Amino acid sequence: MPNTTELFASAPLGPLTLPNRLVMAPLTRNRAEADGTPTPLMATYYAQRATAGLIIAEAATPNAVGQTYPNITAVHSARHVAGWRQVTDAVREAGGRMFLQLQHGGRVGHPATSGLTPVAPSPVPLPETVFTPSGHRPAVVPREMTAEDVRTTVADFARAARNALDAGFEGVEVHSANGHLLHQFLAANTNRRTDGYGGPVAGRIRFTAEVTEAVAAEIGADRVGLRVSPGNTVNGIAEGETEEIYTALVERLGGLGLAYLHQVFADPADPVFRKIRAGWPGVLIANPVLGEGPATDTVRRASERLLAAGADLVALGRPFLANPDLVARLRLGAPLNPVRDRYLMYVGGATGYTDYPALGAETAQPSRSSSVALDGPRVA
Repeated sequence: MPNTTELFASAPLGPLTLPNRLVMAPLTRNRAEADGTPTPLMATYYAQRATAGLIIAEAATPNAVGQTYPNITAVHSARHVAGWRQVTDAVREAGGRMFLQLQHGGRVGHPATSGLTPVAPSPVPLPETVFTPSGHRPAVVPREMTAEDVRTTVADFARAARNALDAGFEGVEVHSANGHLLHQFLAANTNRRTDGYGGPVAGRIRFTAEVTEAVAAEIGADRVGLRVSPGNTVNGIAEGETEEIYTALVERLGGLGLAYLHQVFADPADPVFRKIRAGWPGVLIANPVLGEGPATDTVRRASERLLAAGADLVALGRPFLANPDLVARLRLGAPLNPVRDRYLMYVGGATGYTDYPALGAETAQPSRSSSVALDGPRVA
């Protein structure tokens, strides 16, 4: 097992040189304005965490119909770009670097939130409720995407990537994981199409591949990452042929020269992880499975184990969420702040967001005047 100093060694990533190998994973926090515009509070939140080797900002939608929940971010208007510019300026001033994740929710959405009927590869509804401005509501049957919808959505992703660079991001991450639109195309239970975007594995990977290729053509492949979550069943996904799907995807995109491939819930003992690492020619970011309330040693050892198994960078979500100075804590072996689950999502304000203390600061507690959570713990 490598020495812990490897976590803090510099690493190349596309046009960047990262000061360490710790990546802040994208985490939906629902602190944007209703129209998806980032807020000054978000600039504070990300700037606090600028010591990460790379920050991958939370999912931003490339078009209006891609919205999942209330108060998530977007990047398809001039106002969105201006809002994000405040965030990237603050992070850059604090010494950090940022990519922006681009996410279309597909069937994970609701007309009560977006004003639009969700679209998906096939008219298969989400088998659970969806959070909306008025609380949880039954999911609706999504509209099956036409060939024109597919072409338009690919173009929307490319345009959103250009907007992200205009907003000051170093690059973007295409989200093809966690049961959202691109993952819905990959999965057999949500993709029942009989055209060239469905059926066998080669058809099911086509949409993810075309979106990624279009984004790379727009802003340069070395500024584009792709996120995948092989075998993940969140949001009602049942892929079928998981190993074949990701082998084919790696083969199709491996020669494109992408900045990275980002695997969620990576396990070095998993044959799919090993096959992806063996087949992917570029940088691999791996996100470990940590469980609830991980201790410093747990996080550090899981990260080192992934590096030893061939990952180039390690993405951490909840540890960065609760510890703005996570890099320093891991370097020193200092205790980690626990995550306050009640304030993860569907809430506003600073509590459980920008009030996590750094080393040496007094432990912050939720104030009585803070916004009240509208839902239980959930992070997308």
